[in-house]
Amino acid sequence: MELVQDTTRPSLVDMKGIPMIKYFAEGTRLLQDFQAWPDDLLVSTYPKSGTTWVSEILDIIYQDGDLQKCRRAPIYMRVPFLEFTSPGVPSGREALENTAAPRLLKTHLPLALLPQSLLDQKVKVIYIARNAKDVAVSYYNFYLMAKVHPDPGTWDSFLENFMKGTVSYGSWYQHVQEWWELRRTHPVLYLFYEDLKENPKREIRKILEFVGRSLPEKTIDSIIQHTTFKEMKKNPMANYTTVPPDFMDHNVSAFMRKGTTGDWKNTFTVAQNERFDAHYADKMAGCNFIFRSEI
Repeated sequence: MELVQDTTRPSLVDMKGIPMIKYFAEGTRLLQDFQAWPDDLLVSTYPKSGTTWVSEILDIIYQDGDLQKCRRAPIYMRVPFLEFTSPGVPSGREALENTAAPRLLKTHLPLALLPQSLLDQKVKVIYIARNAKDVAVSYYNFYLMAKVHPDPGTWDSFLENFMKGTVSYGSWYQHVQEWWELRRTHPVLYLFYEDLKENPKREIRKILEFVGRSLPEKTIDSIIQHTTFKEMKKNPMANYTTVPPDFMDHNVSAFMRKGTTGDWKNTFTVAQNERFDAHYADKMAGCNFIFRSEI
């Protein structure tokens, strides 16, 4: 893998009103003729919502619990990131070319940018949503370490941008709501990060039922153990330490930083929390699903 030479932190690019990382905007354009396969499975999330966690769980399920097979390649090769492209790193489409059916795919794209064939083929989707406060804090730290993003500025200014939806991939509020609504017309299993933290066995059983697979109880227990935050953080096939440091600087912040629920309390000021709560109440008014910002 070549080293990434461009570390200029390029500005976000507007795509149909959605701010996108420059390279991922290019990758999204390359997906216009993407043809999904009916047996594909799409993992969809807003960034920093448990994508890698659920991707690892699914890969183990697809490998019938064989953990050795899950060490065959980094997670971004085993579960290709659809819109990903960056200098010196294989694109999502390139990774897909080396992936045999049935394929696991992942995306952060909002529906407006999603390749149409994924909807036309009625590809099953597992969507993971995480409470907005923890997402905002995790996303800020990710901006700091992943140099494909613009400079995030101060935490206070980043939080304002997050609330306005001017960060990469746009509005968290829109993302979680539109994928929730998609359940009416499309096969979507909508999971919550906090539920997975609280009771991983229950949520993994939901996943198994959704993908039409079954595993022995001891294998499910093995999956739970293998995908604890502690285990994944030290697993080079899951923790993104195989990505060149010119792209992700783990000395600034680990890709897998804390993986907890409620860590936002260590970052939000009282004033920020009050302002966020008022904004949140307005943006989420009328929604018939509830997020927990602590367990």
